[in-house]
Amino acid sequence: MNTGGAGHELTAIPPGQVTLSDRRTRRSWSVELAAYELAAVPVTQALYAEVTGLRPGSAHGDRLPVEGVSWWDAVRFCNALSERDGLAPAYRLDAEVDGDGDGDGDGDGDGDGIDWDTSADGYRLPTEAEWEHACRAGTSGPRYGALDDIAWHRGNSDERIHAVGGKQPNPWGLYDMLGNVWDWCWDVYDAEVYGSYRVLRGGGWFDEHWSCRASARRRSHPTFQVDDVGFRLARSVTG
Repeated sequence: MNTGGAGHELTAIPPGQVTLSDRRTRRSWSVELAAYELAAVPVTQALYAEVTGLRPGSAHGDRLPVEGVSWWDAVRFCNALSERDGLAPAYRLDAEVDGDGDGDGDGDGDGDGIDWDTSADGYRLPTEAEWEHACRAGTSGPRYGALDDIAWHRGNSDERIHAVGGKQPNPWGLYDMLGNVWDWCWDVYDAEVYGSYRVLRGGGWFDEHWSCRASARRRSHPTFQVDDVGFRLARSVTG
């Protein structure tokens, strides 16, 4: 796949139902989903730098997924890209969270003080249910293909991050849904037990095979930054 400075191309995802599960609580729940759009690849360093002027992370290359970005960084980026492209930002941040009140979300916090405007046509993070529905792409197993064919993981990555789109896509044309970098999702993981921690999905280049599964869930504080966590863009289908 020739993605160049990609991370911006969105793929239409059909409506459907997905069943999520949590191994710790042994709980399962079903979610009905309307149609939406999801980026074919994670946000790249080229796109992130183009919008923000920043190149976070420890590895550098235009076609590498941006990493070392927090959930807050991802939220800010979604709003900034929306504004650049003339779209309505999906996220509204109150003045206390925003820090200086200019609307760019430059304050750090636990995720309180932010609202998702579900009617907005701007870029956003996928929900956990949207992520898993898109990852599975109509398949029913733990993965949408043979692991080495679809994902960079500890067993084949040389313990380093790789350019987006280097492995086979899933049946809906989405790359790196498993492996390479974890994707931040919008959702709070479990407020009663973990407070403001947000959901991460997909596994990364340093993970063993059991973390690179469609159902695997991870969590972290919204200010957390590490070299195997990035994000991909979603958009609601409006009008």
